[in-house]
Amino acid sequence: MALSVFDLFSIGIGPSSSHTVGPMRAALMFARSLAADGQLDRVTRLRVELYGSLGATGHGHGSDKAVLLGLSGEAPELVDPRAVAGRLAQMRASRRLSLLGRHEIDFDEATDLVMHRTRSLPGHSNGMTCEAVVEGLDEPVRRTFYSVGGGFVVVEDGSGGHRVVEDETPVEHEFRTGDELLAICEATGRSIAQVMLDNERAWRTEAEVRAGLLEIWRVMQECVDNGITTEGVLPGGLRVRRRAPELALRLALEEGNVDPLRGLDWITLYALAVNEENAAGGRVVTAPTNGAAGIIPAVLHYYVRFVPGADDLGVVRFLLTAAAIGMIIKEGASISGAEVGCQGEVGSACAMAAAGMAAVLGGTPGQVENAAEIGMEHNLGLTCDPVGGLVQIPCIERNAVAAVKAVTAARTALRGDGSHIVSLDKVVKTMRETGADMKVKYKETARGGLAVNVIEC
Repeated sequence: MALSVFDLFSIGIGPSSSHTVGPMRAALMFARSLAADGQLDRVTRLRVELYGSLGATGHGHGSDKAVLLGLSGEAPELVDPRAVAGRLAQMRASRRLSLLGRHEIDFDEATDLVMHRTRSLPGHSNGMTCEAVVEGLDEPVRRTFYSVGGGFVVVEDGSGGHRVVEDETPVEHEFRTGDELLAICEATGRSIAQVMLDNERAWRTEAEVRAGLLEIWRVMQECVDNGITTEGVLPGGLRVRRRAPELALRLALEEGNVDPLRGLDWITLYALAVNEENAAGGRVVTAPTNGAAGIIPAVLHYYVRFVPGADDLGVVRFLLTAAAIGMIIKEGASISGAEVGCQGEVGSACAMAAAGMAAVLGGTPGQVENAAEIGMEHNLGLTCDPVGGLVQIPCIERNAVAAVKAVTAARTALRGDGSHIVSLDKVVKTMRETGADMKVKYKETARGGLAVNVIEC
Protein backbone atom coordinates (compact mmCIF):
# COMPACT_ATOMS: atom_id res chain seq x y z
CA MET A 1 0.00 0.00 0.00
CA ALA A 2 1.49 3.33 -1.07
CA LEU A 3 1.31 6.09 1.53
CA SER A 4 1.64 9.80 0.91
CA VAL A 5 2.94 12.51 3.17
CA PHE A 6 -0.61 13.86 3.07
CA ASP A 7 -1.87 10.62 4.61
CA LEU A 8 0.33 11.23 7.65
CA PHE A 9 -0.48 14.96 7.84
CA SER A 10 -4.17 15.71 7.37
CA ILE A 11 -6.32 18.60 8.52
CA GLY A 12 -9.12 17.77 10.95
CA ILE A 13 -10.61 18.71 14.29
CA GLY A 14 -9.90 17.67 17.86
CA PRO A 15 -9.75 16.07 20.23
CA SER A 16 -8.70 12.72 18.73
CA SER A 17 -7.75 11.40 15.30
CA SER A 18 -8.73 7.83 16.16
CA HIS A 19 -11.81 8.69 18.21
CA THR A 20 -13.07 11.84 16.47
CA VAL A 21 -11.63 12.05 12.95
CA GLY A 22 -11.80 8.29 12.25
CA PRO A 23 -15.41 7.78 13.40
CA MET A 24 -16.51 10.89 11.51
CA ARG A 25 -14.92 9.53 8.33
CA ALA A 26 -16.42 6.07 8.92
CA ALA A 27 -19.91 7.47 9.48
CA LEU A 28 -19.57 9.62 6.36
CA MET A 29 -18.37 6.58 4.38
CA PHE A 30 -21.43 4.62 5.52
CA ALA A 31 -23.86 7.37 4.59
CA ARG A 32 -22.19 7.82 1.21
CA SER A 33 -22.31 4.06 0.56
CA LEU A 34 -26.07 4.12 1.17
CA ALA A 35 -26.38 6.96 -1.31
CA ALA A 36 -24.19 5.17 -3.88
CA ASP A 37 -26.39 2.08 -3.63
CA GLY A 38 -29.55 4.12 -4.09
CA GLN A 39 -30.72 3.35 -0.55
CA LEU A 40 -30.28 6.64 1.30
CA ASP A 41 -33.77 8.01 0.64
CA ARG A 42 -35.35 4.74 1.84
CA VAL A 43 -33.60 4.57 5.21
CA THR A 44 -36.16 4.47 8.03
CA ARG A 45 -33.87 3.84 10.98
CA LEU A 46 -30.15 3.91 11.71
CA ARG A 47 -28.11 2.55 14.61
CA VAL A 48 -24.40 2.96 15.40
CA GLU A 49 -22.49 0.96 18.01
CA LEU A 50 -18.98 1.78 19.29
CA TYR A 51 -16.74 -0.87 20.82
CA GLY A 52 -13.47 -1.19 22.71
CA SER A 53 -11.61 2.05 23.27
CA LEU A 54 -14.19 3.94 21.20
CA GLY A 55 -16.91 2.80 23.58
CA ALA A 56 -14.83 3.27 26.73
CA THR A 57 -13.65 6.83 26.08
CA GLY A 58 -15.91 7.89 23.22
CA HIS A 59 -17.80 10.54 25.16
CA GLY A 60 -14.62 12.24 26.37
CA HIS A 61 -13.06 12.03 22.91
CA GLY A 62 -16.10 13.35 21.07
CA SER A 63 -16.85 10.12 19.18
CA ASP A 64 -20.60 10.58 19.63
CA LYS A 65 -20.44 14.06 18.12
CA ALA A 66 -18.21 12.84 15.31
CA VAL A 67 -20.66 10.11 14.31
CA LEU A 68 -23.57 12.55 14.16
CA LEU A 69 -21.56 14.99 12.06
CA GLY A 70 -20.29 12.30 9.70
CA LEU A 71 -23.75 10.87 9.09
CA SER A 72 -25.02 14.36 8.33
CA GLY A 73 -22.35 14.78 5.65
CA GLU A 74 -19.51 16.56 7.41
CA ALA A 75 -15.86 15.69 6.73
CA PRO A 76 -13.19 16.40 9.38
CA GLU A 77 -11.05 18.49 7.04
CA LEU A 78 -13.96 20.73 6.04
CA VAL A 79 -16.24 21.00 9.08
CA ASP A 80 -16.28 24.38 10.79
CA PRO A 81 -15.33 23.81 14.46
CA ARG A 82 -17.17 26.98 15.45
CA ALA A 83 -20.47 25.68 14.05
CA VAL A 84 -20.29 22.20 15.61
CA ALA A 85 -21.97 23.02 18.93
CA GLY A 86 -24.99 24.62 17.27
CA ARG A 87 -25.39 21.79 14.76
CA LEU A 88 -25.27 19.15 17.47
CA ALA A 89 -27.67 21.03 19.75
CA GLN A 90 -30.22 21.21 16.94
CA MET A 91 -29.93 17.48 16.14
CA ARG A 92 -30.25 16.48 19.77
CA ALA A 93 -33.16 18.79 20.54
CA SER A 94 -35.17 17.60 17.54
CA ARG A 95 -34.02 13.97 17.76
CA ARG A 96 -33.81 14.15 14.00
CA LEU A 97 -30.83 13.47 11.74
CA SER A 98 -30.46 14.57 8.13
CA LEU A 99 -28.37 11.93 6.35
CA LEU A 100 -25.86 13.72 4.11
CA GLY A 101 -28.09 16.78 4.59
CA ARG A 102 -30.66 15.19 2.25
CA HIS A 103 -32.83 12.64 4.04
CA GLU A 104 -34.25 13.18 7.53
CA ILE A 105 -34.88 10.33 9.93
CA ASP A 106 -35.68 10.00 13.62
CA PHE A 107 -32.51 9.47 15.65
CA ASP A 108 -32.47 9.14 19.43
CA GLU A 109 -28.92 8.95 20.80
CA ALA A 110 -30.05 7.05 23.88
CA THR A 111 -31.02 4.04 21.77
CA ASP A 112 -29.50 4.62 18.34
CA LEU A 113 -25.90 5.46 19.34
CA VAL A 114 -24.61 2.83 21.74
CA MET A 115 -21.19 2.83 23.43
CA HIS A 116 -20.05 -0.56 24.71
CA ARG A 117 -17.53 0.19 27.46
CA THR A 118 -16.32 -3.38 27.96
CA ARG A 119 -17.05 -5.13 24.65
CA SER A 120 -14.63 -5.22 21.72
CA LEU A 121 -14.64 -6.35 18.11
CA PRO A 122 -11.97 -8.82 16.96
CA GLY A 123 -10.29 -6.68 14.34
CA HIS A 124 -9.05 -3.72 16.39
CA SER A 125 -9.68 -2.02 19.71
CA ASN A 126 -11.34 0.92 17.90
CA GLY A 127 -14.33 -0.77 16.27
CA MET A 128 -17.73 0.51 15.23
CA THR A 129 -20.74 -0.86 13.37
CA CYS A 130 -23.32 1.06 11.39
CA GLU A 131 -26.69 -0.49 10.61
CA ALA A 132 -29.48 0.98 8.51
CA VAL A 133 -33.01 -0.31 8.10
CA VAL A 134 -33.92 0.31 4.46
CA GLU A 135 -37.48 0.18 3.15
CA GLY A 136 -37.85 -2.69 0.69
CA LEU A 137 -34.92 -4.74 2.04
CA ASP A 138 -35.47 -7.83 4.15
CA GLU A 139 -32.23 -7.38 6.11
CA PRO A 140 -30.62 -4.21 7.50
CA VAL A 141 -27.55 -2.85 5.72
CA ARG A 142 -24.67 -3.38 8.14
CA ARG A 143 -21.00 -2.45 7.92
CA THR A 144 -18.12 -2.62 10.40
CA PHE A 145 -15.29 -0.09 10.52
CA TYR A 146 -12.05 0.13 12.46
CA SER A 147 -10.39 3.45 13.27
CA VAL A 148 -6.77 2.34 13.34
CA GLY A 149 -5.04 5.61 14.31
CA GLY A 150 -4.22 8.91 12.68
CA GLY A 151 -7.69 9.13 11.16
CA PHE A 152 -7.13 6.01 9.02
CA VAL A 153 -10.24 3.83 8.63
CA VAL A 154 -10.32 0.13 7.71
CA VAL A 155 -13.51 -1.55 6.49
CA GLU A 156 -14.32 -5.13 7.52
CA ASP A 157 -15.25 -7.39 4.64
CA GLY A 158 -18.03 -9.96 4.74
CA SER A 159 -15.77 -12.77 5.92
CA GLY A 160 -14.71 -10.97 9.07
CA GLY A 161 -11.39 -9.99 7.56
CA HIS A 162 -10.23 -6.46 6.82
CA ARG A 163 -10.27 -4.57 3.59
CA VAL A 164 -8.19 -1.49 3.11
CA VAL A 165 -8.82 0.52 -0.02
CA GLU A 166 -5.22 0.23 -1.08
CA ASP A 167 -3.49 2.77 -3.25
CA GLU A 168 -1.60 0.70 -5.81
CA THR A 169 0.08 3.73 -7.39
CA PRO A 170 3.69 2.76 -8.15
CA VAL A 171 6.23 5.03 -6.50
CA GLU A 172 9.85 5.53 -7.49
CA HIS A 173 11.37 4.30 -4.23
CA GLU A 174 9.48 1.60 -2.35
CA PHE A 175 10.44 1.17 1.31
CA ARG A 176 8.81 -0.16 4.44
CA THR A 177 11.74 -0.17 6.87
CA GLY A 178 14.48 2.16 7.97
CA ASP A 179 17.14 -0.11 6.52
CA GLU A 180 15.43 -0.07 3.12
CA LEU A 181 15.18 3.71 3.22
CA LEU A 182 18.86 4.11 4.13
CA ALA A 183 19.84 1.72 1.34
CA ILE A 184 17.91 3.84 -1.17
CA CYS A 185 19.60 7.01 0.08
CA GLU A 186 23.02 5.40 -0.20
CA ALA A 187 22.38 4.00 -3.68
CA THR A 188 20.92 7.22 -5.09
CA GLY A 189 22.85 9.81 -3.12
CA ARG A 190 19.57 11.46 -2.24
CA SER A 191 18.39 12.68 1.14
CA ILE A 192 15.34 11.20 2.86
CA ALA A 193 13.32 14.29 1.94
CA GLN A 194 14.35 13.97 -1.72
CA VAL A 195 13.37 10.28 -1.75
CA MET A 196 9.97 11.23 -0.35
CA LEU A 197 9.57 14.02 -2.90
CA ASP A 198 10.37 11.58 -5.72
CA ASN A 199 7.59 9.32 -4.45
CA GLU A 200 5.09 12.14 -4.01
CA ARG A 201 5.46 12.96 -7.72
CA ALA A 202 3.46 9.79 -8.39
CA TRP A 203 0.38 11.74 -7.26
CA ARG A 204 1.25 15.44 -7.63
CA THR A 205 3.67 17.83 -9.23
CA GLU A 206 6.57 19.06 -7.13
CA ALA A 207 4.95 22.49 -6.96
CA GLU A 208 1.71 20.95 -5.68
CA VAL A 209 3.59 18.95 -3.04
CA ARG A 210 5.38 22.03 -1.76
CA ALA A 211 2.20 24.11 -1.79
CA GLY A 212 0.30 21.38 0.04
CA LEU A 213 2.94 21.06 2.74
CA LEU A 214 3.10 24.81 3.22
CA GLU A 215 -0.68 24.78 3.64
CA ILE A 216 -0.24 22.14 6.35
CA TRP A 217 2.33 24.44 7.97
CA ARG A 218 -0.07 27.39 7.70
CA VAL A 219 -2.77 25.44 9.56
CA MET A 220 -0.23 24.46 12.22
CA GLN A 221 0.70 28.13 12.66
CA GLU A 222 -2.96 29.13 12.81
CA CYS A 223 -3.57 26.49 15.46
CA VAL A 224 -0.72 27.85 17.59
CA ASP A 225 -2.04 31.40 17.18
CA ASN A 226 -5.54 30.30 18.21
CA GLY A 227 -4.17 28.46 21.22
CA ILE A 228 -2.16 31.48 22.34
CA THR A 229 -5.02 33.94 22.01
CA THR A 230 -7.87 31.85 23.45
CA GLU A 231 -8.26 31.98 27.22
CA GLY A 232 -10.55 30.01 29.47
CA VAL A 233 -11.20 26.48 30.65
CA LEU A 234 -11.19 23.37 28.50
CA PRO A 235 -14.48 21.48 28.09
CA GLY A 236 -15.21 18.12 29.65
CA GLY A 237 -15.52 18.56 33.40
CA LEU A 238 -11.90 18.49 34.58
CA ARG A 239 -11.79 22.31 34.55
CA VAL A 240 -8.32 22.33 33.02
CA ARG A 241 -7.23 25.93 32.53
CA ARG A 242 -5.63 26.97 29.26
CA ARG A 243 -2.02 27.90 30.05
CA ALA A 244 -0.70 28.93 26.64
CA PRO A 245 -2.04 32.54 26.71
CA GLU A 246 -0.39 33.31 30.07
CA LEU A 247 2.88 31.66 29.09
CA ALA A 248 2.95 33.58 25.81
CA LEU A 249 2.48 36.86 27.68
CA ARG A 250 5.27 36.06 30.12
CA LEU A 251 7.70 35.11 27.37
CA ALA A 252 6.89 38.31 25.50
CA LEU A 253 7.61 40.36 28.61
CA GLU A 254 10.95 38.55 29.01
CA GLU A 255 12.18 39.47 25.53
CA GLY A 256 15.92 39.95 25.75
CA ASN A 257 16.33 37.38 28.51
CA VAL A 258 19.72 35.71 28.10
CA ASP A 259 18.69 32.40 29.69
CA PRO A 260 20.34 29.81 27.38
CA LEU A 261 17.41 27.41 27.87
CA ARG A 262 14.74 29.97 27.06
CA GLY A 263 14.10 28.31 23.71
CA LEU A 264 12.73 25.31 25.56
CA ASP A 265 10.04 27.52 27.07
CA TRP A 266 8.96 28.50 23.56
CA ILE A 267 8.79 24.85 22.50
CA THR A 268 6.59 24.21 25.53
CA LEU A 269 4.37 27.15 24.61
CA TYR A 270 3.87 25.98 21.04
CA ALA A 271 3.00 22.44 22.11
CA LEU A 272 0.61 23.59 24.84
CA ALA A 273 -1.14 25.94 22.41
CA VAL A 274 -1.77 23.19 19.87
CA ASN A 275 -2.91 20.58 22.33
CA GLU A 276 -5.19 22.94 24.20
CA GLU A 277 -6.81 23.78 20.87
CA ASN A 278 -7.10 20.07 20.12
CA ALA A 279 -8.68 19.38 23.52
CA ALA A 280 -11.22 22.11 22.80
CA GLY A 281 -12.20 20.52 19.47
CA GLY A 282 -10.41 23.12 17.35
CA ARG A 283 -8.77 22.80 13.94
CA VAL A 284 -5.53 20.81 14.08
CA VAL A 285 -3.25 18.79 11.85
CA THR A 286 -2.95 15.08 12.64
CA ALA A 287 0.79 14.67 13.03
CA PRO A 288 0.50 11.70 12.91
CA THR A 289 -2.42 11.73 15.40
CA ASN A 290 -4.42 14.40 17.21
CA GLY A 291 -3.31 13.25 20.65
CA ALA A 292 0.27 13.92 19.57
CA ALA A 293 -0.54 16.87 17.30
CA GLY A 294 1.55 19.44 19.20
CA ILE A 295 5.01 17.88 18.88
CA ILE A 296 5.84 18.45 15.23
CA PRO A 297 4.35 21.99 15.11
CA ALA A 298 6.28 22.90 18.29
CA VAL A 299 9.60 21.70 16.88
CA LEU A 300 8.89 23.33 13.52
CA HIS A 301 8.12 26.65 15.23
CA TYR A 302 11.38 26.28 17.16
CA TYR A 303 13.23 25.70 13.89
CA VAL A 304 11.72 28.79 12.25
CA ARG A 305 12.26 31.03 15.29
CA PHE A 306 15.68 29.93 16.52
CA VAL A 307 17.63 28.32 13.67
CA PRO A 308 19.52 30.81 11.45
CA GLY A 309 18.62 30.51 7.78
CA ALA A 310 15.30 28.77 8.41
CA ASP A 311 12.94 29.11 5.44
CA ASP A 312 9.97 27.51 3.68
CA LEU A 313 12.21 25.03 1.87
CA GLY A 314 13.41 23.86 5.27
CA VAL A 315 9.81 23.47 6.45
CA VAL A 316 9.06 21.30 3.41
CA ARG A 317 12.23 19.25 4.00
CA PHE A 318 11.30 18.80 7.67
CA LEU A 319 7.78 17.55 6.91
CA LEU A 320 8.89 15.19 4.12
CA THR A 321 11.54 13.67 6.38
CA ALA A 322 9.16 13.35 9.32
CA ALA A 323 6.55 11.66 7.13
CA ALA A 324 9.06 9.04 5.96
CA ILE A 325 9.67 8.04 9.58
CA GLY A 326 5.93 8.02 10.30
CA MET A 327 5.35 5.64 7.40
CA ILE A 328 8.01 3.24 8.68
CA ILE A 329 6.44 3.23 12.15
CA LYS A 330 2.91 2.78 10.79
CA GLU A 331 4.04 -0.10 8.56
CA GLY A 332 6.13 -1.78 11.25
CA ALA A 333 4.07 -1.14 14.37
CA SER A 334 1.20 1.30 14.98
CA ILE A 335 0.36 4.95 15.55
CA SER A 336 -2.78 4.07 17.54
CA GLY A 337 -2.86 4.65 21.28
CA ALA A 338 -5.74 2.20 21.56
CA GLU A 339 -3.56 -0.48 19.98
CA VAL A 340 -0.09 0.06 21.50
CA GLY A 341 -0.46 2.82 24.09
CA CYS A 342 0.83 6.37 23.87
CA GLN A 343 4.23 5.16 22.67
CA GLY A 344 2.47 4.78 19.32
CA GLU A 345 1.26 8.38 19.33
CA VAL A 346 3.63 10.62 21.28
CA GLY A 347 6.53 8.23 20.66
CA SER A 348 5.93 8.22 16.92
CA ALA A 349 5.53 11.99 16.75
CA CYS A 350 8.70 12.48 18.80
CA ALA A 351 10.65 10.24 16.40
CA MET A 352 9.22 12.05 13.39
CA ALA A 353 10.01 15.49 14.80
CA ALA A 354 13.53 14.42 15.78
CA ALA A 355 14.17 13.19 12.25
CA GLY A 356 12.80 16.37 10.70
CA MET A 357 14.90 18.54 12.98
CA ALA A 358 18.07 16.55 12.28
CA ALA A 359 17.42 16.91 8.55
CA VAL A 360 17.03 20.71 8.56
CA LEU A 361 20.14 21.02 10.74
CA GLY A 362 22.15 19.32 8.00
CA GLY A 363 22.13 15.72 9.18
CA THR A 364 23.00 12.81 6.91
CA PRO A 365 20.40 10.07 6.32
CA GLY A 366 22.20 7.97 8.92
CA GLN A 367 22.08 10.75 11.49
CA VAL A 368 18.41 11.40 10.71
CA GLU A 369 17.57 7.72 11.22
CA ASN A 370 19.56 7.78 14.46
CA ALA A 371 17.59 10.83 15.67
CA ALA A 372 14.30 9.05 14.96
CA GLU A 373 15.51 5.94 16.80
CA ILE A 374 16.49 7.97 19.87
CA GLY A 375 13.12 9.73 19.89
CA MET A 376 11.23 6.46 19.68
CA GLU A 377 13.46 4.45 22.02
CA HIS A 378 12.96 6.81 24.92
CA ASN A 379 9.18 6.68 24.68
CA LEU A 380 8.97 2.88 24.77
CA GLY A 381 6.32 1.61 27.17
CA LEU A 382 4.44 4.92 27.35
CA THR A 383 0.85 4.17 28.32
CA CYS A 384 -2.32 5.92 27.20
CA ASP A 385 -4.25 6.68 30.38
CA PRO A 386 -6.32 9.86 29.83
CA VAL A 387 -8.03 11.12 32.96
CA GLY A 388 -11.78 11.16 32.45
CA GLY A 389 -11.30 9.86 28.92
CA LEU A 390 -10.35 13.41 27.88
CA VAL A 391 -7.34 14.31 25.73
CA GLN A 392 -6.07 16.69 28.43
CA ILE A 393 -4.26 15.03 31.34
CA PRO A 394 -1.53 13.87 30.77
CA CYS A 395 -1.76 14.42 27.01
CA ILE A 396 -1.17 18.18 26.78
CA GLU A 397 1.99 18.32 28.91
CA ARG A 398 3.19 15.05 27.40
CA ASN A 399 3.37 16.74 24.01
CA ALA A 400 5.46 19.58 25.41
CA VAL A 401 7.94 17.21 27.04
CA ALA A 402 8.20 15.05 23.91
CA ALA A 403 8.82 18.11 21.72
CA VAL A 404 11.81 19.06 23.86
CA LYS A 405 12.93 15.44 23.76
CA ALA A 406 12.77 15.49 19.94
CA VAL A 407 15.16 18.44 19.75
CA THR A 408 17.49 16.71 22.20
CA ALA A 409 17.36 13.52 20.10
CA ALA A 410 18.24 15.44 16.94
CA ARG A 411 21.15 17.27 18.55
CA THR A 412 22.45 14.04 20.11
CA ALA A 413 22.37 12.26 16.74
CA LEU A 414 24.14 15.14 15.01
CA ARG A 415 27.04 14.81 17.46
CA GLY A 416 27.64 11.31 16.13
CA ASP A 417 28.39 9.88 12.70
CA GLY A 418 25.08 8.06 12.27
CA SER A 419 26.31 4.67 13.48
CA HIS A 420 24.54 3.22 16.51
CA ILE A 421 23.75 -0.14 18.05
CA VAL A 422 19.93 0.00 18.12
CA SER A 423 18.47 0.64 14.66
CA LEU A 424 15.16 2.37 14.00
CA ASP A 425 13.74 -0.93 12.75
CA LYS A 426 14.69 -2.69 15.98
CA VAL A 427 13.08 -0.04 18.14
CA VAL A 428 9.92 -0.05 16.00
CA LYS A 429 9.72 -3.84 16.37
CA THR A 430 10.22 -3.43 20.11
CA MET A 431 7.45 -0.86 20.27
CA ARG A 432 5.07 -3.23 18.50
CA GLU A 433 5.93 -6.09 20.87
CA THR A 434 5.69 -3.83 23.93
CA GLY A 435 2.24 -2.72 22.80
CA ALA A 436 1.14 -6.33 22.40
CA ASP A 437 2.33 -7.11 25.94
CA MET A 438 0.71 -4.02 27.46
CA LYS A 439 -2.48 -4.57 29.45
CA VAL A 440 -5.61 -3.39 27.71
CA LYS A 441 -6.43 -0.96 30.53
CA TYR A 442 -3.38 1.13 29.53
CA LYS A 443 -4.55 1.51 25.93
CA GLU A 444 -6.89 4.51 25.86
CA THR A 445 -9.64 3.01 27.98
CA ALA A 446 -9.43 5.39 30.98
CA ARG A 447 -9.38 2.28 33.19
CA GLY A 448 -5.74 2.35 34.29
CA GLY A 449 -2.82 4.58 35.31
CA LEU A 450 -3.55 8.25 35.96
CA ALA A 451 -7.11 7.73 34.81
CA VAL A 452 -7.91 5.83 38.01
CA ASN A 453 -5.43 7.49 40.37
CA VAL A 454 -6.48 11.09 39.75
CA ILE A 455 -9.83 12.15 41.14
CA GLU A 456 -12.03 13.85 38.57
CA CYS A 457 -13.29 17.20 39.84
